[in-house]
Amino acid sequence: MTSAIAGTEPTTSRSPRRRTVVRAVGVAALTLGVVGGGGYLWLDRTSDVRSAGVMECTRVVADGGNADDLRAVCGTIAAMTAAWGRNDADAFGATFTENATYTTFLGTHYVGRRDLTEAHRALFSGFLKGTELADSFLGVRFYGADVAIVTSRGDRYEGDRPAELSKTQTYTLVREADSQWRIASFHNTKRQPVMERISFLFDPATKPEAER
Repeated sequence: MTSAIAGTEPTTSRSPRRRTVVRAVGVAALTLGVVGGGGYLWLDRTSDVRSAGVMECTRVVADGGNADDLRAVCGTIAAMTAAWGRNDADAFGATFTENATYTTFLGTHYVGRRDLTEAHRALFSGFLKGTELADSFLGVRFYGADVAIVTSRGDRYEGDRPAELSKTQTYTLVREADSQWRIASFHNTKRQPVMERISFLFDPATKPEAER
């Protein structure tokens, strides 16, 4: 009498084959991971921007406006940046119009000075406590006498100012009845360097002229 049931194959005969398959799959996955990781690092390291902007807002060659308007617009952004560095929510909010909108890189959308001020009051006492802002200015455009669009790269930081700024920002400023320039709208976008690099590799025509 045999110990094995007729018509069945002992499981031990399949074990070496299974181990071989598992090992092969594991090696293939590891290889793909290494190649993929290396490719990601290469894309990340080769995705530097050419158009990094200038650190001094008043050094931007503005499209329209005059020197006094440029100084005033840059002064408003400087006051906002300084208020952030002091973690002063009220001074920060004062650089915005009463009905300003503020959109973060996460997509959070604040409406009105009070809304964005109180949000930053909480942030400055918690998540953003002790942080500062870094800016690098890409352009300033004036539309008529009382509207200006400022584009910049930026980032928050602690300690040393970062060499590369990870966000791209758009400020819309207006001159109000008291002749003060204030921020009416702010939009912040986090740059995705690897995805941007892939896009440019697959379709070079999508690359901005400043980056060619």
